[in-house]
Amino acid sequence: MTTTPPEPAPSEPTRAQLESAAGTFAMLSAPVRLHLVSLAAQGEYDVGTLAERAGVSIATASQHLGKLRLAGIITARRDGRRHIYTVDDPHVLNLVDQIFEHIAPDGTLAPDPPLRRRPPHTD
Repeated sequence: MTTTPPEPAPSEPTRAQLESAAGTFAMLSAPVRLHLVSLAAQGEYDVGTLAERAGVSIATASQHLGKLRLAGIITARRDGRRHIYTVDDPHVLNLVDQIFEHIAPDGTLAPDPPLRRRPPHTD
């Protein structure tokens, strides 16, 4: 006998949301990709500038930028023969801002802001 899993509560993420979010986090789990996204979130850059600022070769930056673009995390537009990369999705911009507010420059966790009180969970 096969049973179907219970429907998630309205505040719980769906299976599709969990898989998509995990894919996004996996895409950002490589330090070089996170660095490229952080740079592209600050403005519009070509691959050479991004590579130089991230400290990687143009080939490496290009490979990672292609993956990030396919994942919908960054966008690219043509400017003559060059591709110009940026992050224009406000959700991605917020995610990048939030992670670097959470992590101090020395790599430790930044001090926590005051806790927001959540409403009690009721079933």
